[in-house]
Amino acid sequence: MSNLVFDSESLNHIIQHDGSKSDYIQAYYDALKNPADIFAAAAKTRDRHKGDTITFSKKVFLNVINLCRDTCSYCTYKAQPTQSKLSMMSTDMVKEMIHLAKRYRCVEALLVTGERPEEAYPQVREWLRQEGYSSTPEYIAHVSEMCLKGGLFPHTNAGNLNRDEIRILSETNVSVGLMLENSSERLIKSGMPHHLAPSKRPKERIRVLKDMGRERIPTTTGILVGIGESIEEAIDSIITIRDIHRQYGHIQEMILQNFHPKNDTAMRSHPAADTTQFMILVALARIMIPTMNIQIPPNLSPDAYQLYINSGINDWGGISPLTQDFVNPEFTWPRIKDVSQRCTDSGYTLKCRFPVYPEFAHMVPQNLKEQMSLISDSNMLVAEWYWH
Repeated sequence: MSNLVFDSESLNHIIQHDGSKSDYIQAYYDALKNPADIFAAAAKTRDRHKGDTITFSKKVFLNVINLCRDTCSYCTYKAQPTQSKLSMMSTDMVKEMIHLAKRYRCVEALLVTGERPEEAYPQVREWLRQEGYSSTPEYIAHVSEMCLKGGLFPHTNAGNLNRDEIRILSETNVSVGLMLENSSERLIKSGMPHHLAPSKRPKERIRVLKDMGRERIPTTTGILVGIGESIEEAIDSIITIRDIHRQYGHIQEMILQNFHPKNDTAMRSHPAADTTQFMILVALARIMIPTMNIQIPPNLSPDAYQLYINSGINDWGGISPLTQDFVNPEFTWPRIKDVSQRCTDSGYTLKCRFPVYPEFAHMVPQNLKEQMSLISDSNMLVAEWYWH
């Protein structure tokens, strides 16, 4: 462990020059005693690189198929075939949602599925066959085309895709998402949250994230905080994301998501992520990767999400005026005008972005950029007349 004491001068030093893992760990523990310095350093760093704008994406959440071959101890998204929350969206259902989303002037179509459900559920294989497709990613590619034709820009979260699937989706998706969640092998051991989730094995996730880089598609990833990881493992995970981005240059955004227990999961008695500790980790992430777009979901901190502006975030992620958060259904989205007011109260301006950040738009196929330009401003953000 380093013997440095992390006051504001020391923090500014590691912002300019990569600290070691032990430096970051010490910065975290020092901040627990007095977080003011790390918050100030994170906010200053965010202002230097991101200015006075906080972004979000106005989205519709398409819960395409919520059956899943994995079982995570904290997940309430996964359905069983007999449950009322089961979702298997036909093309007619997708068309209806696209129509509604356009009435609400949504920009993003967030397409979410469980991890390759056809491998675990014969009824999914039969349903896909009836729809005319052989796999979930193949169906998602078709739904993505429907969304584009309807004036929405797709962003897909469909788990571990292979390179051919990534390549096909890159033709219609302006970005994709894959949460690393954590890079620790310990969390896949017996009794841990990812034990029954083979797709969450860190080596597999890292491989797919690198493949997304090889295919040059803007990618959102991030970590889930509070599921039993140590601070050392959380910092390792941020370093892993940083190193992948440095190698391939495609990680457009890092989400830090604070865990909340769900009543219908094995981890229902596990405590929620501690707010102060989570805020310090968010600030540390900004210091570790100064230029990264960093998001926290505002609905998961409903009473105090504006405080994370002081921790160095510059994005709220997707907010829907139409659909619920199917991953965290107990937490409603804040109203966009309320988010805007809280940004204003903190001295920042809320702006709407596409599912791809402006600085990553050069990776997007030309025909998709041309479609974006119909509702974009001069900075490749969504024009205010469209979303406001």
